[in-house]
Amino acid sequence: MEILMSITVGVLFMVATYLMLSRSIFRIVMGLVIISHGAHLLILTMGGLQNGMPPLLGQEAANYTDPLPQALILTAIVISFGLTAFVLVLAYRTYDAHKTDDLDQLRGTSDE
Repeated sequence: MEILMSITVGVLFMVATYLMLSRSIFRIVMGLVIISHGAHLLILTMGGLQNGMPPLLGQEAANYTDPLPQALILTAIVISFGLTAFVLVLAYRTYDAHKTDDLDQLRGTSDE
């Protein structure tokens, strides 16, 4: 299962890098969202994928699942939602003010 998750994380990072290298602000924001989801899956995979084991140390069990990666991912999801909302508002305001989302057109020329 870890191999499949590692391949999925690699594909997500590849797609996000491709989107973030484009000229459209919206595609850059979507790349940022995808790379954050890839990072969440990476943290979960590095924590170890174990099925059917209790997540707490207080229970009497031979093996247990570490709850720290899940807590970190939950915190990172909340932060990434806030960051995504903020960046989407910035992208919308930029599009509303300049009527374009192309970064080359937003850069302008040296004559202006």
